[in-house]
Amino acid sequence: MTEVAVQRASGRGIWGWMFFDWAAQPFFTVVTTFIFGPYFVSRMASDPVTGQIVWGYGIAAAGLAIAVLSPILGSIADQTGPRKPWIAFFAAIKITSLCLLWFATPGSNLFLVVALFSLASVAAEFSTVFNDSMMPRLVPKSEIGRISNVAWGLGYLGGMIALIFVITCMAGIPETGKTIIGIDPLFGLDPKLGEDARATGPLSAGWYFLFILPMFFFTPDALKGLPIGPAVREGLAELKVTLGEVRKRSGIFRFLVARMIYQDGVNALLTQGAVFAAAMFGWSITEVGLFGIILNVVAIFGCWIAAYLDTRLGSKAVVLISLGMLTIATIGIISTGLGYTLFGALPLSIADSGGLFGTAAEKAYILYGLLIGLAFGPVQASSRSYMARSVTAAESGRYFGIYALAGRATSFLAPFLFSTISFATGSTRLGMAVIILFLGVGMAILIKTPYPADRPAE
Repeated sequence: MTEVAVQRASGRGIWGWMFFDWAAQPFFTVVTTFIFGPYFVSRMASDPVTGQIVWGYGIAAAGLAIAVLSPILGSIADQTGPRKPWIAFFAAIKITSLCLLWFATPGSNLFLVVALFSLASVAAEFSTVFNDSMMPRLVPKSEIGRISNVAWGLGYLGGMIALIFVITCMAGIPETGKTIIGIDPLFGLDPKLGEDARATGPLSAGWYFLFILPMFFFTPDALKGLPIGPAVREGLAELKVTLGEVRKRSGIFRFLVARMIYQDGVNALLTQGAVFAAAMFGWSITEVGLFGIILNVVAIFGCWIAAYLDTRLGSKAVVLISLGMLTIATIGIISTGLGYTLFGALPLSIADSGGLFGTAAEKAYILYGLLIGLAFGPVQASSRSYMARSVTAAESGRYFGIYALAGRATSFLAPFLFSTISFATGSTRLGMAVIILFLGVGMAILIKTPYPADRPAE
């Protein structure tokens, strides 16, 4: 391995890199999780179970494409050098796909809409691969955990601001047609036609375009490498070598296997948790949005606390603590019904006090959501810093490509099992239970993985 000397980037360069997470997060917050996803499930599909099944298969298809192509693109990028042209290319695809979601009216072809969403997801993930691979060149390894978690916290802050804007200014309450602050939806949006949810696609696209610009202007990039033709040939050859090499680097291999499994569970929990609640409780866009705001507020503090803990305890400790919290939260979620939680061990009143989150079961669900909010940012940010501390800057592109592969190689599996079990049993609750298996197995493997992962196991 050839180590590349790391000279600390300027403050503007580091903040430009961190603002990529700020730019990217509204897509995951308002489109994937809290607004467009629940709209697709509850209003576009003929029934919520069908909608959640189709949505799950769409996520699975995107995960399969990401798994296959991420390591190939990462290896090619190591040969071409600069990452920014790749980010710009996939940004154009993501922005176009998101803008087209405006046409996802009730009664539209579900599979066409899911295809657009999946294309945006693939482009978003590929852009993230190239942005993450820039990190080892920006700061010394001792600071990687801090900037990774701070960046992730900024992402949640950006996502929360976008979500607050949607539910206060765009999303109308079905009974009144007004937003939660009592005004007509901006831009003349008609909630009855789903325009408040459909507009989140163009909104996320515009936000992404605006806030990735500081990264392009200020963040240093790798030097120019080979032309694209030779880079493809060299990159594919290098990937073949790397795939053989990673199996010999036992610590890194073990870490990648652990992440492959637990990240599948994390992804499934993030993409299915809000739509599961929307289907069970009949939540409106406003209620789903408020739930998202609660989670994002907690997530911001979770990431900033993790930035401190990552520097002092290490990335591995933060990931393990986060996985434990996510496991407890998932058990809590699937154990909650309209009149009970903890599988009936704790009965709850079914009386509705009126207003938002009016039943005791909804309040219990929010409590479990707080655990998710505290943990789902740190588990991803500290996994990223775990990897960055375990490789050199010279090999970061190909190894972050394999890192994305590890995060997506089986990412189709949890949504696929969720949709298949839900379809076979008619119960999305049983489908959600599969998430616990992925979190638990990944955590068990990680416990015996060295940290950093390039160290020999003790």
